[in-house]
Amino acid sequence: MPEQLIQNGRLVADRWQRLEMSEDADLGALSAAPILLPASLWCARRDQLLARTGEIGVSLAPGFPLESLAEDIGRFSLIAVEFPKFADGRGYSTASLLRQRYGYRGELRAVGDVGRDQMFYLQRVGFNAFLIPEGRDAEDALQGLTDFPDTYQGAADQPLPLFRRRAV
Repeated sequence: MPEQLIQNGRLVADRWQRLEMSEDADLGALSAAPILLPASLWCARRDQLLARTGEIGVSLAPGFPLESLAEDIGRFSLIAVEFPKFADGRGYSTASLLRQRYGYRGELRAVGDVGRDQMFYLQRVGFNAFLIPEGRDAEDALQGLTDFPDTYQGAADQPLPLFRRRAV
């Protein structure tokens, strides 16, 4: 079973072309299709990529300095945050910073070692898309988004804590 994409609570086809290119790669042959490229490539070749037509998304490796993308955050239709292994929680902080500090409103996608047990919590910090790895059941992962009926504390997906929502 190939990778499957959950976006806004539904299984959908992935329209993005993922590119793994070095910083000195020839960018002249890129099509106008939506492309997802490493954030390091964006930083190295920003001016050339700005001249291109078509949507651009960036993929953030763990520990990538978000400050280097701060002025361009609004240019990206997609930001993918990489989870190299289940126990690596840095992506949660990255998502929270993107949504709350940098005001990112586009598609925020969790990629890599993403499983059902994480889905609800990834959604809480701001992810609205999840690339389910090959060999995992996307239908089961989709159910993970609704594991809990309500939340107590505020987060990216529901800013008001429960006591504020009940007072209204």
